[in-house]
Amino acid sequence: MRDDANGPSEAGEDAREPHSERDGGHEQRRERDASEEDDRGYDDLRRVHQLVNNNFYGVVDATGAAFGFGATGAHRLAPGTITPEQMDRALRFYVPPQPCFDMAYVALLDEALVVLTGQDNSGRGAGALALLRKILGRDARLLSLSPADALATLAASKDLKPGQGYVILDYVGETQLDAVQAYEIARLREELLRKGSFLVITAGPLADRRLALRDHCVPWQTPDPLELFDHCRRELPGVDIETEVEKELRERIAEQRRPKDVVDAAEVLAREGLEAARDSLRYGHRERVQRLFRPAPAAADLLPLAALAFLEGTPERTFEKEYAALTSHVRDWEQSGETSVAESDGSPGGTLGGTVAQQSRFRWRERAVGLVTTGYRIASSGDTGRRERCLLFTAPGVRELVIEELHNLYGYELWYPLRLWLSDLARRGDLDTRTEVARGVAILARYALVEVDEQLLKVWSDGLTSERVTAALVLQFMCDEDLASQALHIVLGWVDRSGPGRAVTAAMALTGPLGALYRLEALNQLWFLMLRGERIAFSARRALVLLLQTAEQDPERVLFILRYLRTVIAKSAPGSRERSVVLGTVVQLLEADGLQTSEPVTVVLLRSVPDSVRHLGSLWADVLNSSNRSRAVRALCRTLDELKDDPAVTGAVRELGEAMRNAMNRRQWAALCHHLSIALRHPDYAIPGTRQLAQVLLGSLRGRVPADSRSRGGSLVSITAFPSTRGGRSK
Repeated sequence: MRDDANGPSEAGEDAREPHSERDGGHEQRRERDASEEDDRGYDDLRRVHQLVNNNFYGVVDATGAAFGFGATGAHRLAPGTITPEQMDRALRFYVPPQPCFDMAYVALLDEALVVLTGQDNSGRGAGALALLRKILGRDARLLSLSPADALATLAASKDLKPGQGYVILDYVGETQLDAVQAYEIARLREELLRKGSFLVITAGPLADRRLALRDHCVPWQTPDPLELFDHCRRELPGVDIETEVEKELRERIAEQRRPKDVVDAAEVLAREGLEAARDSLRYGHRERVQRLFRPAPAAADLLPLAALAFLEGTPERTFEKEYAALTSHVRDWEQSGETSVAESDGSPGGTLGGTVAQQSRFRWRERAVGLVTTGYRIASSGDTGRRERCLLFTAPGVRELVIEELHNLYGYELWYPLRLWLSDLARRGDLDTRTEVARGVAILARYALVEVDEQLLKVWSDGLTSERVTAALVLQFMCDEDLASQALHIVLGWVDRSGPGRAVTAAMALTGPLGALYRLEALNQLWFLMLRGERIAFSARRALVLLLQTAEQDPERVLFILRYLRTVIAKSAPGSRERSVVLGTVVQLLEADGLQTSEPVTVVLLRSVPDSVRHLGSLWADVLNSSNRSRAVRALCRTLDELKDDPAVTGAVRELGEAMRNAMNRRQWAALCHHLSIALRHPDYAIPGTRQLAQVLLGSLRGRVPADSRSRGGSLVSITAFPSTRGGRSK
């Protein structure tokens, strides 16, 4: 992004230029302004990722804590190798549902390919692993592929390994124009059969409508919940329960539709006892929520609960202000002649009139007893000791139960004004408010994905910066709602041929859990976006930097990103646009701060991810031998300066120097020594500790001559040539 350094004089020059050139200048300014807005959006995303995910239930003292979203680890298997240990964990309590498991097993043996179709959270993923392990054995290492375009990639691949098990979890379909057709699937099946390999796909219930997959689908069912519960109890430590209590518990278990909930309840029962197990099943919360909704509540009871479902944890003053805005939207809707929200099903309840005047904090808590409580949070300004009271649901599952009831019981008469209100919040709300809106909309997507996509996300993704950040957060939070593959599908639809606004939003969405889960897909899409227009490329570069920052505590993901960048550099031709783009991205990454600190991200990685040293050395060597040299040298000086008082990283700095030296020839190494010696004269770096660490960096291979330059003779530049600069600063 270029700074507008010319100010008013530039406008004067525009006035003297031809009309077409003036238009070009206006377009460039609009592009620059849009990039600056996107930059502010990334600052918002960075702040969200920095916050700790602390939801306090009950009356709590939140001094020193913050509410918000933290970088949560994806709880599902990411694309890549699935080890036997991972399969053991996933299948510890597995009970194969019949007869669908045996049907799928026979189909997989005969055809080498099977598609398990069914509702989300029905155990399809565990079924896929169990089928492949039954065929290939307990020691098999499976390969999980991305749910987007994986069939096209696999069908075109010539590298199918013999005896390999492949799995595509939550397949979302092909997005390219040359989508896989039936004959390509047949060719893939023949190749799998020839090599003795097997592929299991899990997909939604409509997958059997796809021509290419129709003949390979097996409808999947959930295992009997009581059978699963009994199996789990046999595998876990025993707990004595009274007969009547056990009967009541089993009645509740029988109502569960998600195998995960049954397993969680059994584990909690063995670990924490009966009451905790009852709570894990939301024993009393569902009844309380249903009692509040049946019979139909008055608007004064309904609307605060609906508002809190999307604003949980916000300060009470914010909640009350935005609740008033919601009542205004509903009142406008009713005055337009439409049906009253409170009378939508014919039940008495009264209109909205007078609700705001009658509402009070005491009455609200009294009506929502057992569902809503108050807590305290640090004020968003961050001033020490300034706490604000906030409204919270009494347990994590209540928010989902409320949204589920709102979706099941109310139609257009509630959701139309509610959508207007949510869009208003996405546009003008502060970051904390928009974060909670995104969290609530992600939960709503479990029950109304199409409506959320069509009526909210598509609008927000091409709107103002605040709306695009909110849309990106919704997609990230969808990963916590078992909707990761659907979120990825939406992002891929925004990447290409959907306009620059949505492309920028797609890049933003890939910075969080979505990018952590589908890491290769995310990097491929960001690289594609970097090769597009200036604004989109700027956004993609910021997204990749933030993706690395959010991976600081995940060494495997850090190394994956660094290896990816090295691979792109190696494959790009010298002097090509691709090489220029990737080198510019790398130097931006080397200049970036860490997520939770003002130190460079390189400092964080050198301290916490030792294996990153050789990758960072190679990347630094590449940018030092490019037009980005001066920026790379400054980034290197800053890194050394931050590390000068930490003797524990001296070895890492020495290894960094060796990696850089091995990637350079004599001329390049001499240039580095020269430019670094000049940079270290700057007052910020002209201090003994920084210069000594630079000597460690450059002196680690003194006397060695690289293989590609030994024939030229001569000696390496002496590190004692660093000037003895006076002054500087001390730390």
